[in-house]
Amino acid sequence: MAQLWGGRFTKETDKLVYNFNASISFDQKFFHEDIEGSRAHVEMLARQGILTAEEKRQITDGLDSILRDVETGALEITDEYEDIHSFVEANLIERIGDAGKKLHTGRSRNDQVALDMKLYTRNEVVEINNLLKRLLETILAIMEENIETYMPGFTHLQKAQPITLAHHMGAYFEMFKRDRQRLDDIYNRMNYCPLGSGALAGTTYPLDREYTAQLLEFKGATLNSMDSVADRDYVIELLSALSTIMMHLSRFSEEIIIWNSNEYRFVEIDDAYSTGSSIMPQKKNPDIAELVRGKTGRVYGALVSILTTMKGIPLAYNKDMQEDKELTFDAIDTVKGCVALFTGMLQTMKFNKEIMRTSAMKGFTNATDAADYLVNHGVTFRDAHGIIGRLVLYCIEKDKAIDELSLEELKAISPVFEEDVYDAVSLETCVNKRTTIGAPGPEAMREVIHINKEYLS
Repeated sequence: MAQLWGGRFTKETDKLVYNFNASISFDQKFFHEDIEGSRAHVEMLARQGILTAEEKRQITDGLDSILRDVETGALEITDEYEDIHSFVEANLIERIGDAGKKLHTGRSRNDQVALDMKLYTRNEVVEINNLLKRLLETILAIMEENIETYMPGFTHLQKAQPITLAHHMGAYFEMFKRDRQRLDDIYNRMNYCPLGSGALAGTTYPLDREYTAQLLEFKGATLNSMDSVADRDYVIELLSALSTIMMHLSRFSEEIIIWNSNEYRFVEIDDAYSTGSSIMPQKKNPDIAELVRGKTGRVYGALVSILTTMKGIPLAYNKDMQEDKELTFDAIDTVKGCVALFTGMLQTMKFNKEIMRTSAMKGFTNATDAADYLVNHGVTFRDAHGIIGRLVLYCIEKDKAIDELSLEELKAISPVFEEDVYDAVSLETCVNKRTTIGAPGPEAMREVIHINKEYLS
């Protein structure tokens, strides 16, 4: 069992204890970040005169050779090492001798792992942000093509008012845009370098922490060494943001699942993102949407787990904090996969525009506009509300839409109705006259699309 801290101990660690304590099975995920951080650390040590130029060259060349051999498969990361830091350092010493033993000068595994986790998380924030941008580009393309694709808008899962597909998609554009803004905030807040904080109280070596931060493209060095090694706020913030992303994807998936049902038939999901039934040949199941919805709980679980782990930990570092990695890695991978698959499903999905339009016409979505028509002709709103309520009951009895009634039928309920009511309650009028920014009217939608294009450019 390769470990770098055995001097204090006279007995070998029990194998079961060692395995329970080890993190190599999962922290090897930030192997590249460990090498990157070590290179910057060595560069700084040499600049400060703590290492000679020759020692710096030997260590850097050794680190590069380990990186190369792992990437080509010539060197395998195995569980004989406790963690990824032990793996790198032990192999470095084996390759270059005593110079390799100086790699760890002026740092602890506490600030080393804090750095590795930050570097890894920072990279993943950028990647998730880019995936969300591609999703937003897909949504925006659908918006542009469907400014005049009419459909019912819902409250309480009941048809409420007519809108357009562009308007409906625009709501999700806003959600995922906020998700990207949250990721930007997290990136900026976490972007300070903990390396040089030592175990918790810094070091007596004359380190240049600002230079190390500069080499690793951080804004600067962290300002409290205890907080530096004990901080997992950025992990909690990221998991919170990822949970919100999954919540948005799950809501969107739920609507697609409903729209894909035989009762709605608003959409047709591409065969590549559907499956059939093993027993019912007529079935075409929205499995990707259902899996995205299902995996949301998995990401929520990671957030609750790290919050629970951190809630009782005193300063500074404690071994409990090793639990920040596995679930975070899993949540990141889950979200990346879900966003990518959802984007592909959306890009290939077909919208049944005529069915959407018919659904909007059949659901009394123009009832509010009929009431507004009466108000504009001198009826008080409360009286108009009651008249339209009776009108809807009559329509239900006759199995007709409001605009399918004859003028005589309309006048029998209220003499205020005239021929111009048909234009007033048509889908086009109901949507087009809603011209305020954020509404579904075509001019308002074109303005929003222009704003969204500028945002993505």
